[in-house]
Amino acid sequence: MEPSWLHGLLEKLALVIVLVLSLSVHEWAHAMSAALLGDDTAKRLGRLTLNPVSHVDPVGTLLLPLLGIPFGWAKPVPVNPARFTSKVGMSTGMMITAAAGPFSNLVLALCCALFYTMIQRFAGEQPALMQLLEVGFFTNVALAVFNMLPVPPLDGSRVAEGLMPSRMLPTWERFARFGPLVLIAILLLPQADFVVRWPMHKVANGLLYVVQLL
Repeated sequence: MEPSWLHGLLEKLALVIVLVLSLSVHEWAHAMSAALLGDDTAKRLGRLTLNPVSHVDPVGTLLLPLLGIPFGWAKPVPVNPARFTSKVGMSTGMMITAAAGPFSNLVLALCCALFYTMIQRFAGEQPALMQLLEVGFFTNVALAVFNMLPVPPLDGSRVAEGLMPSRMLPTWERFARFGPLVLIAILLLPQADFVVRWPMHKVANGLLYVVQLL
């Protein structure tokens, strides 16, 4: 039986590994979707890659999970909507590129659940690998749900802005100034937990239901 300190360290390392890989895919998805729409800004800056070195933020990707905080971020991918192809408007293009990141996390979560089920069925118990896949599943669900919250500067705010009637934009811009404070409240206030936990629970159950059907 491993000592408790070693178990805790392994859990933190698992979270770091999962976050580094998941956030790299998340940012790559932003860059790839922008490139497909005609904006090569991220590609020219070396961000159209799955190499974690290009995306890692020392604090958000490494330090926080090592401290046991199940939250993080990577360096944001630059997107220039003015370079989008004429076939898609700037607003629509921004919605697509913004949604691509959280969508990639849902795909990763689904893959983790599928691999977990396959290992359980055909390879028996593999504790270390199954724990890593479990962390990967819930981390990616959390990243997808959190990033789709309609709070600036999260990805969901760009989607919300793109769908918003023009008459509401002045009010939205005033709200956007308080976006960081709203995020801090969501993260720190116990009463605000339901904003993330409730949709996380629903999304996780939905993905697990899909796995059961396969």
